[in-house]
Amino acid sequence: MNCIIIDDDRLSTKIIEEFVAKTDDLTLAGSFDSAVSAINYLSKSDHKPVDLIFLDIEMPEMSGIEFLKSLDELPQVIVYSSQEKYAFESYEYDVTDYLLKPVQYGRFIKAVNRGRERLEEKDTVARESTEIFIKNNSSLVRVKYDDILWIEALENYVVLNTFSDKFTIHFTMKAISEKMPSEKFVRVHRSFIVNINKIKVIEDNSVVIKHEGGSKIIPIGKSYKDKLMDDINLITK
Repeated sequence: MNCIIIDDDRLSTKIIEEFVAKTDDLTLAGSFDSAVSAINYLSKSDHKPVDLIFLDIEMPEMSGIEFLKSLDELPQVIVYSSQEKYAFESYEYDVTDYLLKPVQYGRFIKAVNRGRERLEEKDTVARESTEIFIKNNSSLVRVKYDDILWIEALENYVVLNTFSDKFTIHFTMKAISEKMPSEKFVRVHRSFIVNINKIKVIEDNSVVIKHEGGSKIIPIGKSYKDKLMDDINLITK
């Protein structure tokens, strides 16, 4: 699991960093001394996927609670604090666990295991699902994943393009990419997500999606090309 630490206390950060380093399936993507700098990192389209956040509560400028309120989609979050009084409010944001400082490794690893189990449950549900419901005016429309060709950013909205329809919804690209099953969809550009099974041709800087009405050429962003090549079943000679 890729994780980040958000804590203005350098000593506490160092302890969590040491715990992460000796836990085999954890990879530290970054440590941040403020919630603001962490938000700036998470808002970048090319940041590493974050599965788990270790979050301090009492920080200047923006508290841990304010950080939780600021994000539409949260990964697993393990909150830690020197005080118990924030626990109830933290759990309102469905945090994975709440630890008291000084954090002990045994309690740390128990929280990490809980986060791993929750991620595995979420992945299982995503794999078993074959469709989503999309709000269209006052109705909910059932759309099969296999019918979605590509997803395109449009200012503060995204457009889901299917064989026969287009659905415009108020979502960010980051949020929609987290909703779509990763084994079926891949982000190839800051403005495009494509259905892997609908790709007919991959060229140097673009992919071609072919459908009954014709074809769509979609650019590949430099920071997304490696991930695309990892996700496809590639044979070279």
